[in-house]
Amino acid sequence: MRSFFTASIARNVGIVVAVFGMLIAGTWAAVKSATDHLLYQNATSTASSWARYLAENVGDLEQIAAGEQPSSTSMTFFKGARRGGQVFRYEIFNRQGYSQLASDQDKIAPVEISEFSIDAAHSIAAAQPVVAVKEGNSPNLPSFYAQAYVPIFVDRRPIAIVAAYVDQTDQRDNFYRTFLIEAVLLCLMTGLSFLIPMIAWLRRTREKQQADRHIRFLAYHDALTGLANRTQLIEKMQTALAVPASHGGGFAAHFIDLDRFKEVNDTFGHDGGDFLLKTVAERLRAVTRLDDVVARLGGDEFVVIQSGADGKDGAGAFANRLISALHTPINFNEHELTATISIGCALAPEDGADPERLLKCADLALYEAKANGRNCVRFFQPEMDGALQARIDLERTLRHAVLHERFVLHYQPVFEAKASHQLRGFEALLRLPREDGTLIPPMAFIPVAEDIRLIGEIGIWVLREACRTAATWPDHLTIAVNLSAAQFELGSVSAIVAAALGETGLAPARLELEITETLLLGNSEAILDELRTIKAMGVAIAMDDFGTGYSSLSYLWRFRFDKIKIDRSFMQGFDASGQDAQAVVKTIIALGRELDMLVTVEGVETEQQSVFLSGTDADLVQGFFFSKPIPDTEIAAGLITNFRKMLPAHASASSGKPALQIVGSAAEQ
Repeated sequence: MRSFFTASIARNVGIVVAVFGMLIAGTWAAVKSATDHLLYQNATSTASSWARYLAENVGDLEQIAAGEQPSSTSMTFFKGARRGGQVFRYEIFNRQGYSQLASDQDKIAPVEISEFSIDAAHSIAAAQPVVAVKEGNSPNLPSFYAQAYVPIFVDRRPIAIVAAYVDQTDQRDNFYRTFLIEAVLLCLMTGLSFLIPMIAWLRRTREKQQADRHIRFLAYHDALTGLANRTQLIEKMQTALAVPASHGGGFAAHFIDLDRFKEVNDTFGHDGGDFLLKTVAERLRAVTRLDDVVARLGGDEFVVIQSGADGKDGAGAFANRLISALHTPINFNEHELTATISIGCALAPEDGADPERLLKCADLALYEAKANGRNCVRFFQPEMDGALQARIDLERTLRHAVLHERFVLHYQPVFEAKASHQLRGFEALLRLPREDGTLIPPMAFIPVAEDIRLIGEIGIWVLREACRTAATWPDHLTIAVNLSAAQFELGSVSAIVAAALGETGLAPARLELEITETLLLGNSEAILDELRTIKAMGVAIAMDDFGTGYSSLSYLWRFRFDKIKIDRSFMQGFDASGQDAQAVVKTIIALGRELDMLVTVEGVETEQQSVFLSGTDADLVQGFFFSKPIPDTEIAAGLITNFRKMLPAHASASSGKPALQIVGSAAEQ
């Protein structure tokens, strides 16, 4: 491509230079032709004028032409004219064209031997001057002169022919000097008129060439590392698959993932992460051969295509060399980064005959490597094919559901923790229906939706649908929606929230957005700013799954959460742990009280747990003991009646009141 652009520019430049040269040559020729013409006109005019002047001032011209001696008056005139300097010779011819008298620098006298002049004869015959401009070719002649033969008539009768030789050397030199200056100026002006646009064109062409090269590079390379990107990788794999294995077309696809790369980003920031990625790319290039392909698919995922792989043994040895290449610590800002990698390997054509299937197989093998402790190599096994097909089917189901809005929302009620258990709102939980109508749980399809970058569109639908449904409920009931960390990476969540509220008319105070602490482990400041923007709208922000991570407490004083949701794992271990679980739950509730945050306990499944929480200072509870998640049609069918039927009888009997009461004037709606 580069040679093509270079040849194109050279060809165009050659054309421009040729046209420019022709224009300069044409300009020069035109100016010289005009100058020569003017010089000829001047010379002939001057010679003719001197010849006529001579004829008018010599009274005995007819006698001289007849061969007589000139009079003293004529001699005086001839001498004066000769001293004028410009006319260096006179000749007088008879009417037959034979010379009779010559006047030059040496003498003025009749000629001794009369010579015939054809130009003089022509002038008398044509009755008009004959003029010629000549270059001097002897020392006695000027380098440039004009001669004019002028016939003299008296009463229409020819009496003589007068010839005047006029030195035009100075005039020619003056003309040529003027011509040279004008020609140079004109050529310069012409050159500039072409040169400036040509320079601009060449500059634009060079910039376009560089831009085209950069665009082409970006189309086939990763911008950060300079490695091949997915597009180039697929093309290289297709080319390799077109070669039969018997002719060396077999290869191994090594799917590589950096172990715990997120911790590097969290510790050293994105600069440290980018430095690690670039260093890994350099080391992978260094350990591979020219025929191999090293690509980065994005994030911390790399793929190496090992050409001519000799079965599993050769591929395994090659993969171990890749792992060894990264064992040496990487220095970054006086810190040492230690990177390990997990590798999933698929062989072509044994494991697949198209690039996408091979990458899927290698990806499944990579999952196996991660599940087996990381920093190891695993090969794709036939039994993984079922998992691969299930993954492909799930991706297809997800894409179809996004395109046709086939998702459904179930809503789990949230109650007051007090013995009255009054209904306070619902949490929206996403479900994906299979073709047979059964539901796929979120934990199965949400990670896949994040991998194939559909979570943004799904999140928009969930938020809009949940707000639309909640807008039909009594005004005091709230709706909680979970946000994925991946949604914050895809765009402005605050703008999406504002659009959903504006479209559905739901009051911001009735919406609650739940996030987990993993969201804040990355670019936490930017995400905190986004959360502050959402909170400023009047929307509540809750910390979900509290107590399961290692940094939850650090975020409670960095951001003013409205609610803490204690993870369901505390209730699952409640019966077995006894007093320990109760103490931890009470401590978290007390922390919420101190920070002026509501506390919700998730996963309440037994009466014992419910009774315990009724005696604490918890605000809200939810779980299967009170209600499973239900579709919105069951809520709309009869809000109060439905929940009375769903709640266990002992839940309402504990206080002597109905288990569910809708608080406020909306209870009768």
